[in-house]
Amino acid sequence: MITLQKGRTKVTINELGAEMKSFTVDGVDYIWTGDPQVWARSAPNIFPMTGGFRDDKYILEGKEYVMPKHGFALNSTFEVESQSETEAVFVLRESDDTLKVWPYSFEFRVCYKLDDEKITIDYKVTNKNGNTMYFSVGSHDGFATPEGIEDYDIIFPEKETLDSYTLFGNLIGEDKTRIITDSDTLSLKYDYFAVDALVFKDVKSQSLKLVNRNTGRGIELQFPNFPVLMVWTKPGAGYVCIEPWFGAPDDVNSNYDITNKFAIQKVLAGDTFTCTRVITALEGK
Repeated sequence: MITLQKGRTKVTINELGAEMKSFTVDGVDYIWTGDPQVWARSAPNIFPMTGGFRDDKYILEGKEYVMPKHGFALNSTFEVESQSETEAVFVLRESDDTLKVWPYSFEFRVCYKLDDEKITIDYKVTNKNGNTMYFSVGSHDGFATPEGIEDYDIIFPEKETLDSYTLFGNLIGEDKTRIITDSDTLSLKYDYFAVDALVFKDVKSQSLKLVNRNTGRGIELQFPNFPVLMVWTKPGAGYVCIEPWFGAPDDVNSNYDITNKFAIQKVLAGDTFTCTRVITALEGK
């Protein structure tokens, strides 16, 4: 376990999945503890695929591959490439096992930088092949809501009209449900998650706040340019996952061609794709 600390702020990160396991300010943890009786994860990094494929398979250049939901990074041990008191870089490279499910040579870096009450996380995906690499990447941070999510609002910096696309298992359909209309506030309800997650493809805002409306406690999340935003919890649980993705679940009518998948990303030979999110603790009253 790697520990970063600056002043009152402390972060712990597991080499397994390069997963943040705690983010505390004055001992108050803003990340879900990972209770195995509820949800054992805390803040997985999702790569090289976000969500699941139809029938857990995809086709690339005429060949069929099988990949589990959310890919393999969350269950892989990363190398600690560098570390200081306030920064750490974790890297994952291809192996015999990864090449069986995703035929690319790559470097996937998860870079943490700690500041006062704030953690910045960069994803860097480097294509080590001679051809274009197709992938998705995203976060699955579980934010602690010990009072229950129904005391919390998601507040956007601008007014949004948001429709959530219906999930059928791991797959996304065309049906959608209006969640908010011309509003900057989404008040959380467990009923939203009776089936699965909220799936938003059209969020204009590039940041949000998750705030307890009674105390002001919560977090601010910045996620510039991410095309998909997922929100998920288990009914009754004391956390909510807010998940900006460069990717999406597969379509119920997918033809399995990964190059046609909605929000699929591509990086050219030798290039590096980079994206960033920033989590800031809001201490409230």
